[in-house]
Amino acid sequence: MMTPAEIERKLDQILLKVAKPGRYVGGELNITVKDWEQVQTKVALVFPDIYDIGISNVGLKILYDQVNQRQDALAERAYAPWRDMEALMRENRIPLYSLETTHPLAAFDLIGFSIPYETLYTNTLNILDLAGIPVRAAERDNSDPVVIAGGHSTMNPEPMHAFMDAFVVGEGEEVIHDLIDVIQRVKGNAQSRDELLKELAKIPGVYVPRFYEVSYLEDGTVAGVSPNTPDAPKVVTKRIVAKLPPPPTKFIVPNIETVHNRATIEIMRGCTRGCRFCHAGMIARPVRERPVEEVLAAAEEAINATGFEELALISLSSSDYTNILELVTRIGEKFGEKHLNIGLPSLRIDTVSIDLMDKLKDRRSGGFTLAPEAATERMRRIINKFIPDDDILNTTREIYARGWTSLKLYFMIGHPSETLEDVQAIANLCKRILSEGRKVAGMKVKLNVGVSTFVPKPQTPFQWVSVDSPEQIQAKQNLLKRELHDRNVKLTWTYKEDTLLEAWLSRGDRRLGEVIYSAWKNGAKFDAWNDERRLELWESAFAEHEIDPAFYSHRQRRLDEVFPWDHISAAVKKSFLFEDFRQSLEGQIRVDCREQCFACGILPTFNDLRRENPGEHWKCPEVSGKKVISDQLPVSSGG
Repeated sequence: MMTPAEIERKLDQILLKVAKPGRYVGGELNITVKDWEQVQTKVALVFPDIYDIGISNVGLKILYDQVNQRQDALAERAYAPWRDMEALMRENRIPLYSLETTHPLAAFDLIGFSIPYETLYTNTLNILDLAGIPVRAAERDNSDPVVIAGGHSTMNPEPMHAFMDAFVVGEGEEVIHDLIDVIQRVKGNAQSRDELLKELAKIPGVYVPRFYEVSYLEDGTVAGVSPNTPDAPKVVTKRIVAKLPPPPTKFIVPNIETVHNRATIEIMRGCTRGCRFCHAGMIARPVRERPVEEVLAAAEEAINATGFEELALISLSSSDYTNILELVTRIGEKFGEKHLNIGLPSLRIDTVSIDLMDKLKDRRSGGFTLAPEAATERMRRIINKFIPDDDILNTTREIYARGWTSLKLYFMIGHPSETLEDVQAIANLCKRILSEGRKVAGMKVKLNVGVSTFVPKPQTPFQWVSVDSPEQIQAKQNLLKRELHDRNVKLTWTYKEDTLLEAWLSRGDRRLGEVIYSAWKNGAKFDAWNDERRLELWESAFAEHEIDPAFYSHRQRRLDEVFPWDHISAAVKKSFLFEDFRQSLEGQIRVDCREQCFACGILPTFNDLRRENPGEHWKCPEVSGKKVISDQLPVSSGG
C-alpha cells in the first residue's frame, strides 16, 4: 500500500496540471489532524462529488465533528476528483487519499459515504475503484475497510446492495459511535468478514444486505425480503436521535470558492406539514428543535471560528421553528455590527414570513424564496399543500414592498393526475405575481421560477404512482417556456433525462445493481451534472441485462404490491402512507401535525426515545395535549 509520503511526491508532479488544484491539497483552516499511529480507529468520510460541492454537506460536517471528539478515533475526508485529476491519478497509480494526512482510503478501518441522492451511485463505485478497494462487497476480505453508506437515498438501499457492506438507515450522530465501537471490539478478532458484519447487523438502524434474500413473482415484482441469518432483523427501522446534540461550529474553511461559503446551524429537524410529495418530510419525522440559546451560542462560535459573513439557519421549514421571530431578532442584535447576512431557507407563505422580512430587512442575503409547488386548488389538495392564490399574492406584494427586487418561486410538475391546465395555471400565477410586483416596485422586479419534475419516492404516500412519460414532461416544459418568455423571468427546469434516471434508481430493486455496475464500467459518472450525464450508457446497461427501465418509472404500482424497500422502515407505517395516498385521490387534505396527530407510526418510537432521553424540545401533538387519532380508528381528513 502506498505511503502518504509517496502519494505526496507524486502529487507534486501533477497538481499544477489540473484545474483548481486547491481541491486536492487539504490544509484548510479548522481541519482536525491527529497522530495516525496513536489512534485506534480511522474513519474516512466521503462525499461522492467534487470538493466544491461536498465540503458544504451538513451530514459530513456533523459526523466529522462527532468522530473527532473521540480520543480513540479520527475522521478524515475525501471527495470525487474531477475528470482531469482522475486521469492523472490513474496514469500515475495514485490511490484516492484523505485530505487531512494523505493516507490512501484503503488504509482506513471504516469508509462512510454520504449519498443524499441517487445520481451519485456511479461516482461511489468510481471512488472505491480509485481507492483500490474491491467495488463489490462480496470480493472484500478482512484486510479491506468496512464500507457503509448513509443519507436519504438509503431509504431504498437495494440498487446499491452489491457494493456496500452496510447501510445506515436514519440519523447518524449516535450510530457512528456504535459502528466504531463494534469495529474496535470485533475487527481484529473476527475469523471472517461475515462475523464482523453480523455484529454490525445487530446495531439498530444498520442494514447489512448480504444477510437478506429477495424473491420475485412471475410479473417481476418483489414477493418478499427475508433475513437469512438470525442476527438480522426482519425490518430495519431508522435511527432517530432523541435530542439533537450541540451542532458543529468549527467549520472547515475551503481553499477555493465553493457552492456555499457560509456557516450553517441546523435549528430544527423534521417537518409536520405532511406534503405528500416530500421525501424528506416523511423520513425525517419527528420534529426536534434546538433551544434559542443553543443556536445563538453556536452561531457566535461558528462566525468567530470561520470569519464567514453569511449564516444559514437551516431546517425543512424554518418559519415553523417555534421561536423563529425571537431567534432572528436576537441574532440581529448580537451580530448587528458585523453586517451578517442571514439565510432562512424554506419559509412558508404566510404572515410569519412577512414578520421575518421586517426582521431581516437590513441583513438579507440574495432574493426571497417561496415554494407554492402547485397553482390550482385541485393540485394543492392532491399534494396536501393548500395555499390560496390570494395568500401567495399578498405575501409576494409584501416582499416587493420591503425592498426585495428578486423573488424565487419553486414549482413542481408531474404530480399525480396533473393536466396541462394545471401547468398553465403555474404560468398564469407567475404572470400575476410579476404584475403585482411591478405595481409596488416598478419594472426592476425579477422573478426566478424553478420547475422540477416530480419523482415519487419510496416511503412517501405517492410511492404507488408512476412518473410522467418523457413526452408528458416535454409538453409541460414547452408550455412553461412559451408562456414565461419574459426578460424579467428566469425559468429553470429539470432535464427529463435526469428525472428518468432518478426514478429508475430511487424506485429500483436489487436487479439494478448490475445495471449500475455496467453503466459505470462503460463510463457513466457525474450523473448529477447535466453536461456529464450520458443517458445512453444507462439505456445500454438496461438492455445488456434485459431489464425494461419503464418497469421502475412508468408503472402504476399495485395497491397490494411489496416494494423493494418494505423491509426498511422510516418509522412511518405503510398503512398510513396508503391512507394518505387514498385521501389524495379524493382531494382531501390533512392539517399540520402540530394541530392534530394522524397516527403515522412515529409516536411509538418517539415515545420510547423520550423515555430514554427526557428533554423539552420534542414537537409532537401528544406532548402538547392535542388530539391523537389512534391506530385502531379510521383516519379522518383533518380538513
